[in-house]
Amino acid sequence: MFRREVVVNDLMQKNYVYFLTEKPGENFHAGFQPELTPKEMLALGVFGGKYMTDCTGEFPSDWFDHAKLCHERHDPDLNFFHVEASLPLAVWRARGWIREEDPRGWFQWYCRYYMGRRSSDDERQIRRWRAMIRHVAQIHWNCRYGDVSCRRRQRQALLNWAYDSRRM
Repeated sequence: MFRREVVVNDLMQKNYVYFLTEKPGENFHAGFQPELTPKEMLALGVFGGKYMTDCTGEFPSDWFDHAKLCHERHDPDLNFFHVEASLPLAVWRARGWIREEDPRGWFQWYCRYYMGRRSSDDERQIRRWRAMIRHVAQIHWNCRYGDVSCRRRQRQALLNWAYDSRRM
């Protein structure tokens, strides 16, 4: 059985320990089929580049080779579609979307899940990911295929959730 301990020490978690029980990118739950890997998302530009700047040691270094990051501030120009498409972390907390094990939210959960962690929060996060299909439908209904200038904010939000909205 595959099992590896990860100890996290970053600005939001000190001595947080979790275990990888699957090999990276393998054995996802049925029905959970993200179109983008965390590495691809970071290279395309998500979350204004600020999301993962202090936790590069937790994930493979090659994820950050071409990542669009900004240590100083959230910069929507770093997003693939150059628009703001996410809510501040404080809003996520207020709405109860944040769990203690993943204080940065969905993308942190997805990065850890992709690396092989499985947790009690998996089903909830996968339900949230599936709920983004409503945005996919809106793009299909309202935009010509391949017109990436149509609904850029929605397309960026989908990129933030590992849907490849460049190909819709």
